[in-house]
Amino acid sequence: MLFAPSVAGMYPDGADNAVQIRVPGITAILDGAHRPGHFDGVATVVARLFNMVQPDVAVFGQKDYQQLQVIRQMVRDLAFPIAIVAAPTARADDGLALSSRNQYLSETERALAPEIHRTLLAMRDAVRAGESLGTIEAVASARLAAAGFAVDYAAVRRTDLGLPGNDQRTNLVALIAARLGTTRLIDNIAIGGA
Repeated sequence: MLFAPSVAGMYPDGADNAVQIRVPGITAILDGAHRPGHFDGVATVVARLFNMVQPDVAVFGQKDYQQLQVIRQMVRDLAFPIAIVAAPTARADDGLALSSRNQYLSETERALAPEIHRTLLAMRDAVRAGESLGTIEAVASARLAAAGFAVDYAAVRRTDLGLPGNDQRTNLVALIAARLGTTRLIDNIAIGGA
């Protein structure tokens, strides 16, 4: 069954006049810092959808890890009786996270794009080797920039996206957002129990 409401069905009084949902804190970092207001829109439309559909379970992909965490926090804070399930990131054979955005990559950019996944793997290995998190982030950013990416961030965070202690080596996630040409790519990888 497919529920595909029109914009008017979702927002009878217009989107600009609709109640807005804001999830504080988690939406101001990483992608939220680079795309102000983006997660407010995500939370608003997902909350409206949840109220209209009344699901027991909702599945969100891990590829957009921050969005997944925003939805989890919103569901918890608003006491929605919904189980949020994380779907693993689908990848091409060369490691590139599958995304509709990939169609905008030129042939040359597509060949370069898997460097994001390789950099995430290197970040994971460096965390496991005990390197400082600040150094890991700086090295990852420099590696991507040298390969031709415009880096928004290369970060290591706790699974709840809070800042980890420098000695924390488990329940972490490495996250990258970078532009290749005009295409903005995001990806992440769990580190030790994430």
